[in-house]
Amino acid sequence: MIDALKRSPALQWAYRLPILVGAYHLSLAFLGALLYGFPSRKLYIIGVTGTKGKTTTCSLIADILSGAGHKTGLITTVKFAIGDREWVNDTKQTMPGRFGLQKILRDMVRAGCEYAVIETSSEGILQHRHRFINYKAAVFTNLSPEHIERHGGFENYRAAKLKLFKAVAKRPDGVGVYNLDDENAIYFLGPSVEARIGFGKKEGPSPLGLKKFLMSGIKLGDKETRFKLGGESYTMPLLGEFNVYNAAAAICTALSQNISVAVIKNVLQSARGVSGRMEVIEARGIRIVVDYAHEPASLTALYEAVKIFKPRRVIGILGSQGGGRDKWKRAAMGKVAAKYCDELILTNEDPYDEDPLAIIEDIEKGVLALPTTYHLPPTTYKVVDRREAIGKAISLAKKGDVVVISGKGGEVVMCVEGGRKIPWSDKNIVEGFLGL
Repeated sequence: MIDALKRSPALQWAYRLPILVGAYHLSLAFLGALLYGFPSRKLYIIGVTGTKGKTTTCSLIADILSGAGHKTGLITTVKFAIGDREWVNDTKQTMPGRFGLQKILRDMVRAGCEYAVIETSSEGILQHRHRFINYKAAVFTNLSPEHIERHGGFENYRAAKLKLFKAVAKRPDGVGVYNLDDENAIYFLGPSVEARIGFGKKEGPSPLGLKKFLMSGIKLGDKETRFKLGGESYTMPLLGEFNVYNAAAAICTALSQNISVAVIKNVLQSARGVSGRMEVIEARGIRIVVDYAHEPASLTALYEAVKIFKPRRVIGILGSQGGGRDKWKRAAMGKVAAKYCDELILTNEDPYDEDPLAIIEDIEKGVLALPTTYHLPPTTYKVVDRREAIGKAISLAKKGDVVVISGKGGEVVMCVEGGRKIPWSDKNIVEGFLGL
């Protein structure tokens, strides 16, 4: 019935009017919550928002809560979980449609969950998917330009995410967790959330009413990462400085729930990496890194993290989404890749109905724009077929090289012309070429 409504001429006309569109999404959010009995009222809901690190932060929070004996549900871009039961999120949506989201929350209640951790996206907030969900804690990871065309500007993008904290601020027992090293943290500190916890490397006075945990002693290895937070030492198998920030956000959230440091340390020591997030495959003396980085800031963080391997050469595989999504970032990512890569293969990602070669050429403009005085330009190839691109990268790699495959991470489908979704897995394709 909903699909039929979406195809109706009247609704197509209404979609041109933002107020009516907003009312449409809000009404669906209410109906979904009503249909499933407002399940979030029976759960402690933790929302994680930001540009980078949301999925990993959510997963770490859920793992720590579970390690402390609390049955926990999880909703992220990569997977859903209810206690020990997990299944892949193949919807290409961080937050499922309103009915789907409320149904999962209802199922969590029926399964006896105490907590639900929800990766809360700006798109979900824009479409009111967060409404009628009783968020009690909000976590801010970081912010950089993304979905700018969708929101009509960076300020609107930030304002959408800020709504999560405004909702939590209405609660007398609300909790806010903040990455204080991000320049946008001041905006997220604006809403007067009752209990506020911040973390960061920068020393100095803290905002009034905020408890700050200082990050220090960060040691990045190629097998494990060590760091201190609030004077306590932590070790984890997750790699890269960006994962230190993700872990710090999870630790602060856990501490807000009175979970002991001992439990947190124990969980982090054996933390599972999220599929397609800095996932490393080793064979034949080379390392292949599969990651979701799909905008300039996360791509930069990824290439910086790869330095821990002391690579002989970096071979990059880079694409960008089609469908008119954030066209501005294509050249920007090309410029980032040109700065870090010795060889670069430009390829397909999720073209939707756009010409894949046209997307590649947009990325190439950024590669060519990097001043040659800054960095020797990488040897660049254009291979439209992503499978062929991965195979070429592996064939080029020699002992000591690192192949960085960015953009899709752990996604299990690729969106192509005609609204089709084809099964996909960067990791499986890598393993196939390596005979693993």
